[in-house]
Amino acid sequence: MGIDPGLTRCGIGVVQGEPGRPLSMVDVGVVRTAADLPVAQRLVQIETGLEAWIEEHRPDAVAVERVFAQHNVRTVMGTAQASGIAMVVAARRGLPVAMHTPSEVKAAVSGSGRADKAQVAAMVTRLLRLDAAPKPADASDALALAITHVWRGAARTRLEEAVARAGAAR
Repeated sequence: MGIDPGLTRCGIGVVQGEPGRPLSMVDVGVVRTAADLPVAQRLVQIETGLEAWIEEHRPDAVAVERVFAQHNVRTVMGTAQASGIAMVVAARRGLPVAMHTPSEVKAAVSGSGRADKAQVAAMVTRLLRLDAAPKPADASDALALAITHVWRGAARTRLEEAVARAGAAR
């Protein structure tokens, strides 16, 4: 499951597959919150929405976009808060959580870490053999996160486990 965190729109995408095999989209959507609600209520709505998605789809892992510094501190704060909720919801269920940077996701799905949203959406559409790009962009970005994690997360997890085993053996 990929989660593109946001306070107004939190994209969620579920894909099925494994490295080297064609992937398929299971589901995609967005948890929306009203801008006129207090932040605490918006975070509860995001939590409730993510809980429902995880309950319905029972993913093996959750990939969340790593928040990066932007010029608009208010936007970054909301994104970081939504990201924290996503990580807590997954961790509460014992799911592994991976963080992927926007440039890592862009590079994984399009071949370029500088791809724009339209290029990412086009590649997500192509890779998942969809008739049209998921809308809004938050939904497409969530699927791109899930794809990235399927392709890169498995290798990263194996490396982390090997390092942990080596450390425990010492």
